[in-house]
Order: sequence, then C-alpha cells, then structure tokens
Amino acid sequence: MAKLYIVPTPIGNLDDITLRAVKVLGEVDLILAEDTRTTSVLLRHLGIEKPLRSHHKFNEHATVRMVADHIAAGRTVALVSDAGTPGISDPGFLLVRTCVEQGIEVESLPGATAFVPALLQSGFPCDRFCFEGFLPQKKGRMKRLQALADEECTMIFYESPYRVVKCLEQFAETFGAERQVSVSRELTKKFEQTVRGTVAEVLEYFRATEPRGEFVLVVAGKTRPRRGEAADGEEFPEQEND
Repeated sequence: MAKLYIVPTPIGNLDDITLRAVKVLGEVDLILAEDTRTTSVLLRHLGIEKPLRSHHKFNEHATVRMVADHIAAGRTVALVSDAGTPGISDPGFLLVRTCVEQGIEVESLPGATAFVPALLQSGFPCDRFCFEGFLPQKKGRMKRLQALADEECTMIFYESPYRVVKCLEQFAETFGAERQVSVSRELTKKFEQTVRGTVAEVLEYFRATEPRGEFVLVVAGKTRPRRGEAADGEEFPEQEND
C-alpha cells in the first residue's frame, strides 16, 4: 500500500535505531533524506541498500507535491532526517501536510528525539513542558523570549554551540540569573554531558569552557508564588497600614 513513513533515526549512538525502523527502511521503495551522505552511513551500518533522494529545508517547498504524487502512484516512501524525528526542528511538516491533504496515508514511527532525554535528566517537572526548538537567530529572538518570561512550564530549546553563551546571556536578561537551567550536549554520544545550575552558574561554565556539539537547553518554569509570597525572589512593595 502506498504510504509515507516518518522514521526517526539515532541522534548519536547508532544502536538506538528501533527494530521497526530497520524493517521499514528495508522495505520501502524510496528514502527521503535531509543529507543523503549522512543517511548513507546509517544504511551501510544497517546493511540496507535503497534509493535515496534529498529532502531538506532548501528544496522541500519545490519537491513536496512531486513526492506526494510519487506516493499516490503506488510507491512507499520513508522520510528521515540527519538525526532524530523528522518534523521536530527538521524538515517534514510540509510533506506530511501535503500527503494528508491528498488523502495519502501517513504513519509515524516512535523513536529517538533529543529533547526527551534532556528533559528527563534535567530534574525539572516533566508532566507539562513547552518545546520551543530553535529560537530565531536574529529578528524576533528577544521578543519570543520575553513572551516566555512568565511561563510556568519547563521550557526546552535547541541551540548551536556558536550561540550557547549568547543564549544563556539572554536567558539571564529575560528569566533572571537565578533561574535554574540544565544544558545537555552530545546526547547518546561518547562525550555526552549535562551541566546544571542557575543561569549565572552555567553561563560562567560555558564562558570558560568552549561549547562543542549539539545542545539542548532546559529551563525551569517560573515559580508560582504561594499565597503571601513573591515570585522568583521579588519583593512585595511596602504597604501602609490602614
């Protein structure tokens, strides 16, 4: 049956591929890859030979309908990204939407994604959280952070190593230097590391230690004050007695 499969791939450790993902990748007619070179390494590791076609943020607008028509004609297609789950801060949404609009079946496999282990090992509440992915690099970046200043849920951000220090500086400005943060890098890889503490403490660490690898930043939500208390160290203004 013609179908689009969304197939998560490992975020670092190749052994994190699921048995079901291996089965699907071995059976489909075509694999759409964010970077065919990266996906070729994974397929060789799995002993799978399948046709590959590039599908990334620079060409997805031009190719989604053609791919959807390809599936509608009877072919099964798997969509993968370089690492993790397609559509989560990676290409995928446009193709899925187009397939849904054309009545093409879409099946998403569960699997690896970077923010889940980072959230779980942060030590912050996991029952409700706010996933923000990558912040805008320039325009709208501070506006987005300011909109989250009073967010009470745990917040999750992706960031490149080149902007981690800047990001933490902006967290200090927006959320306060004493807000708790957990920064994980190189998840599932040899040099995996998580640094926890206040924004000020973690910022000091990464100013002294060059950030390297892929980063997930998890920020504690704003503490809701109990009755008669101020939030996050704020002081109530003095009031005159009646």
